[in-house]
Amino acid sequence: MNLDRKTFLRSLGAGALGLLATRALGEIDGDPEQLSAMPVWNPADPEAFWRQVRVQFPMTPERTYFNTGGLGPAPRRVLDMLTVASRQLQERVETGHDFFAQARVIVAAYFGAKTDDLCFVRNATEGNCIVATGLELTAADEVIFESHAHPGGSFPWLNRQHTEGIIVKTFEPDPDRAAGNVERIAALITKRTRVIQVSHITSPTGIIMPCPEIAKLAAQHKCWFHVDGAQSAGMIPVNLPALGCDSYATSGHKWVGGPHETGVLWIRGDKMKEVVPRQVGAYSSEDVNLNNPGPFVYSKGAHRYEYGTRDAAAVLALAEATRFQNEIGRDRIAARGHALADRVRAGFEKIDSVEILTPKDPVMCASILTFRTPKMKHNQLFEHLLVDYHLRCRPVSEVDLDAVRVSTHLFNSVEECDHLIGALDEILKKA
Repeated sequence: MNLDRKTFLRSLGAGALGLLATRALGEIDGDPEQLSAMPVWNPADPEAFWRQVRVQFPMTPERTYFNTGGLGPAPRRVLDMLTVASRQLQERVETGHDFFAQARVIVAAYFGAKTDDLCFVRNATEGNCIVATGLELTAADEVIFESHAHPGGSFPWLNRQHTEGIIVKTFEPDPDRAAGNVERIAALITKRTRVIQVSHITSPTGIIMPCPEIAKLAAQHKCWFHVDGAQSAGMIPVNLPALGCDSYATSGHKWVGGPHETGVLWIRGDKMKEVVPRQVGAYSSEDVNLNNPGPFVYSKGAHRYEYGTRDAAAVLALAEATRFQNEIGRDRIAARGHALADRVRAGFEKIDSVEILTPKDPVMCASILTFRTPKMKHNQLFEHLLVDYHLRCRPVSEVDLDAVRVSTHLFNSVEECDHLIGALDEILKKA
């Protein structure tokens, strides 16, 4: 049975539709049908389209949100799916585990992946950990990743360095040349290098890494290539096989617009045997006879890493989030976020003392813009923007960048970007 929102609600019974009809999911201002209606793209009036997209998100109007890179909001229909599915599963006292297979088909298609190569995790960190702990490494084996890696991508390797003696090497990302990042990785490779990892898009400054070129380099040296995709999925279209990597992990609760504590891990099918599951339970194996224990045979595909009872409602809501983005158009979403970031950049460039850290090359940037100023420390600037102007950005303290990060996504508007530009100008004139 193919999963869609209506089919799922019908499968749970009329009670789910009744919940929606009686607005038991929470009070919503306005006509529910109008709020949930998907807009129709009109190239003659694109802003009208994006205003209607914004209506899909029940975000408070009391502040403007520019931190999708940290945590993204979910649209109403995703929250509806989460709430209704959770309530109906509780009422029927069912785990809903069978829904994982249906959700996997939808989410795998979103990433251009085979269903057997994809599993659901709680976040990118958990996916990164499964790969980092599952690969067979010995003391003095080397792992390379960038110095801008998020703790969710770096800590699993640093822990193995601490406990097992592997060697971690880092490189400073090149903000000027995509090829420069390939060169910096190549300069660190030795005969002991076993793993290369990069953030598809770096969290602190939004640098897009040239993954296909890095994949070729990794293959030449017989290194495992893992991509932390926490900042790319949902911001830009991602086709996993085309990236060339061996594995990829991402969170559903950022740019994709899924519920909290959702994520995806993808491992290329012919490489899966190299990632040993370190935590297993029910569903990790499908052929166990405790009366006559024999060899432990893992379940077919990546769902061997999904063990025990899980939140089926959250997984269904994540699938709904990918459907929502597909209906809007992932290329359209990427172009919108990039255009808004470019608008902010153009405004910031006119303000004295503002230094933009995110690359300007459109091949190396998307919907993240990070900036700093010698006039004010990043935490002070962040607080001024939030408290005085109700603009929620993100302070960037990593590797002493002393900066503030702006994320522009499909629910942001031209007016919000102009408000941000004006606010920064006023703050720095008073500094």
